[in-house]
Amino acid sequence: MSAFGNFNPATMARANASISPEMELDQRRFIHRTYGWMAIALALTGLVALGVSQSPKLVASIAHAWLLLIIGQVVLALGLQFAINRISSVAATALFLAYAASFGLTISILLMVFTTASVFSAFFITAATFGGLALWGTFTNKDLTKLGSIAGMALVGLIIAMVVSFFVHSTGLEMLINVAGVLIFTALTAYDAQKIKYMYLVGAENSEASKKASVMGAFILYLDFINLFMFILQFVGQQRE
Repeated sequence: MSAFGNFNPATMARANASISPEMELDQRRFIHRTYGWMAIALALTGLVALGVSQSPKLVASIAHAWLLLIIGQVVLALGLQFAINRISSVAATALFLAYAASFGLTISILLMVFTTASVFSAFFITAATFGGLALWGTFTNKDLTKLGSIAGMALVGLIIAMVVSFFVHSTGLEMLINVAGVLIFTALTAYDAQKIKYMYLVGAENSEASKKASVMGAFILYLDFINLFMFILQFVGQQRE
């Protein structure tokens, strides 16, 4: 299998154009498995968030340790991305689900800040937006590589702006960040959905390579969904009194 870090969507697109009908069936199974893992991760995040939010004291403790939580999530995310070619599919799945569970702790804090109704509204808006973009990215004949490259570069700028916003509080800057965040992750959702379709080609169906590609694809889509949700929540979320 080729390293995931060397993945080239344009090259994969050309290879995908010549796959056989039997391979198309395997490809659909791969895509279904990938979105299945993503759905499991989102469900785990939600269950952890709902469970933890039942204890205000526990949520307060997590909020006080938010920096450690973020560091832990970064370590898990980087560990999965950099070790994916050296670890088993079982280990990759465990890291992915551990990350999803840890993000449930972050969501539990949001459930104490925003009303339940507004959180659910943000979730359903995100689900509808994500679903439409994922379908388009999967079935469009357009090459979305350039779109993904632009969104990737814009994401770097967004991260820098968020760091600046942490030290310089500006309502205008925060609004700009939220608008940019929604636009960037809508673009990345479509691009990554197309990328998932081509990731099938890294290994034969049910091979170790294919299983790891499926987990990595689910992780990428999960990050798109979660980040899109977080930015949309800033628009529709109503804080508790």
